[in-house]
Amino acid sequence: MLQQTRVETVRPYYERFLAAFPTVYHLAAADLDEVLRLWAGLGYYARARNLHAAARAIAERRGGRFPRTLEELRKLPGVGRYTAGAIASIAFGVRAPVLDGNVRRVLTRLFGIRKSIERPATQRRLWALAEALLPRTSPGDFNQALMELGARVCTPKQPRCSACPLRSACVAFARGEQRRLPKRRPKRPVPPVDAAAAAIVRAGRVLLVQRPARGLLGGLWEMPSVPLTNGQTAAGTLASEVARRVGLPVDVGRELGAVRHAFTHRLLRLHVYRCRPHHARARARLNRAARWVSLRDLDSVPLATLDRKALQVVLDAADKTASLRAL
Repeated sequence: MLQQTRVETVRPYYERFLAAFPTVYHLAAADLDEVLRLWAGLGYYARARNLHAAARAIAERRGGRFPRTLEELRKLPGVGRYTAGAIASIAFGVRAPVLDGNVRRVLTRLFGIRKSIERPATQRRLWALAEALLPRTSPGDFNQALMELGARVCTPKQPRCSACPLRSACVAFARGEQRRLPKRRPKRPVPPVDAAAAAIVRAGRVLLVQRPARGLLGGLWEMPSVPLTNGQTAAGTLASEVARRVGLPVDVGRELGAVRHAFTHRLLRLHVYRCRPHHARARARLNRAARWVSLRDLDSVPLATLDRKALQVVLDAADKTASLRAL
């Protein structure tokens, strides 16, 4: 959970997660939908899918015993070099380096590395430095101290150099470059993207479909949606997508509203349209990837922040009509 997420954000998620899955066997036996539901809001959902898959591997193939070596840890789904090193050193005392964002920042400033940290050569150098600095005893304590130093003292924008125990040895501090390091490649502008979502509401329930397991927000649920490119309008494009995904012919009605959501690679504007089946008694040929969910019970399914925003547009429209049926 702490990969790419701050401690303050993680804490309540962590507590709820452990309450629901107190052992690796509980997590392994859980339905992925439930895992994703408890994870929803943390982002980077591949982490949750990998965690679930790793729990199953440990429970089913290792008798519940957690691997203790770097080689065995790296075989678990979603466990890379950094995660393996953190677990091995902190949990089992293995002399293994770590290199997360905090440690990269500390080492870059400490050694005055002016090359972009995204260059493979810089990454190799940082890994070598992290390993060379490791003491032979208590490597887990050292790694945690280095990560905490980056998180609390050697911070990205306003480093607290006056409180840093490494200040006298820090090349960046000596040069007055601590606020300019680490260097990164210039960010590319994030392109705006438009998409349309179908709000199909019947008897106070909304039709949701499950996203593919792989890809953006994989495994989570959403209203049927489709990207709009090259000046496409929502009417025909959205109707075709609903028919393709759930086999339900619909008429695309008025736009209920739009929401914006920033991803790392794009800025999405999602337009929510009220859609009505062609016939009052028309039923979608629902399968495991589609379901009707009460608008009052949306917490029962795993939804990304984007989709909660979009569904709030539907709820707000329902409030204005004073009736879900009149929406």
